[in-house]
Amino acid sequence: MRVYHFLNWTYAVADISLRRLKVSRFNELNDPFELLAADLRDPRHLAAFRNFKNSLNDKQGMLCFSKSWANPLLWGHYADSHRGIALGFDVPDDYLSPVIYTMQRTKIEFDEQTRKVVDSFAVVDELTRTKFSDWAYENEFRMFIGLDEASCEAGLHFADFSEELTLREVIVGLNCALPIVRVRQLLKGDLSEVKVKKAGLALRDFKVIEDRSARLP
Repeated sequence: MRVYHFLNWTYAVADISLRRLKVSRFNELNDPFELLAADLRDPRHLAAFRNFKNSLNDKQGMLCFSKSWANPLLWGHYADSHRGIALGFDVPDDYLSPVIYTMQRTKIEFDEQTRKVVDSFAVVDELTRTKFSDWAYENEFRMFIGLDEASCEAGLHFADFSEELTLREVIVGLNCALPIVRVRQLLKGDLSEVKVKKAGLALRDFKVIEDRSARLP
C-alpha cells in the first residue's frame, strides 16, 4: 500500500539523507486519549490502563501514515503549515493497521475475580488504533515497531528504509523553501528512482495536488 508521512522539511532532509524515519512513542503523540480510549469511569480501570500505556510505551513505537496527501489539513497540521514535505512509502498491507475512528469509548470487560482484562490481546489491538471520530480526516494507518527492532540514538528510535519501508515519492510542500533540485540531489544513488513532486492547490476542490508546472526535465 502507498502511504504518506508528513514532516518539517529539515527533518525530511535528515530522514532522506540517513535513509530512516523516527519512530513515534505513545506518550509523545498529540492525542491524550492514545491507549485510553476505553470507558474508564471505574478508578481501578483508569489506573490499570495508565500503567498499561506506560508499559507499552517502553516496548513499542509506531510510524504514522496517511492514505493520501491531498488533504490540506494534513499539510497544515503535520507539515509545518505547508512548508514541509510528505514522503510516500510502499509498505506491505499486513504491516499496516488502519485506525478506527469512533464517537464512543470502547467497553472493556474485566474478570470479576482477577480484575484482569478479558481477551486482552484483542483489547490491546483495538486500543492501539482507536481514536475519536474528529481525527478521521487523517485517514491514518500505523506501522507498529518493537523498540528492540529499531536503532537507538540519544534516546530516540529510528526505522531504516527497507523492503518493508520503501521510499517511492517526495512531495515538496506548497510553501516549502527547499528547491526541488536539492531534493533530487539527496536521492542520488539508491533512491534515484524516487519521484519528486511539488504540491499545488486544486482550482475546483479543497485539495492539494501536484503542481505540474514545477516539473523539471
